Amino acid sequence: MIRIIGFDADDTLWRNEELFELAHERFRALLARYHPPAEVDRVLYATEMRNLPLYGYGVKGFNLSCVEAAIALSEGRIAARELEEILATGREMLAHPVELLPGVASMVPALTRDYRLLLITKGDLHHQERKVAASGLAGHFQGIEILSEKDVPTYERVLRRHGVSLDEFVMVGNSLKSDILPVLALGGAGVHVPYHLTWQHEHVEEAPAPPARFRRIGSLAELPAVLPHL
Repeated sequence: MIRIIGFDADDTLWRNEELFELAHERFRALLARYHPPAEVDRVLYATEMRNLPLYGYGVKGFNLSCVEAAIALSEGRIAARELEEILATGREMLAHPVELLPGVASMVPALTRDYRLLLITKGDLHHQERKVAASGLAGHFQGIEILSEKDVPTYERVLRRHGVSLDEFVMVGNSLKSDILPVLALGGAGVHVPYHLTWQHEHVEEAPAPPARFRRIGSLAELPAVLPHL
């Protein structure tokens, strides 16, 4: 029986990827005189992946990669005012208010009556802490983990630290790669809640999962109904 629920944050509890999509649109427009959109996207993504081990996840690393990619795409001709536009987009993203997804504000408190809740997210520590505080949800979680990566060894350490038994644990999130597959590999349960936008780095081939330990739902409103069956 499930007694402990782990929640992802970005694009599971509140909106996030829309901000990155808007930033991508601005970046393509800024570099349009140098390259077509597909080439701009290709170079930016390659730059992000090269920098990921150094910068980690989040807006700050993305923004630095945008600056680096702009210099490369323009062969150093990018103007200082154009670089300032990129930096301004990053500041806007960091200052953007937290927008909870539909039903989250009432569902999370309701679940605390029957379940122990953990928030398990990844990204820039300072930014994620600010978003958690601004969400108004922090007090409903008995543990909050902001991680640099979400993989099998990391989940194993986190769950051990919180004294979580895998047969009682389910992870809920929008990313198969980061939220679901590592927990299934450990023997826990997973509930996938797809979001309409997904970063390219989070895409994975569909993997078979034990039916008794995995569900896919259309929205978080369906979560309470599936929990007793995991």
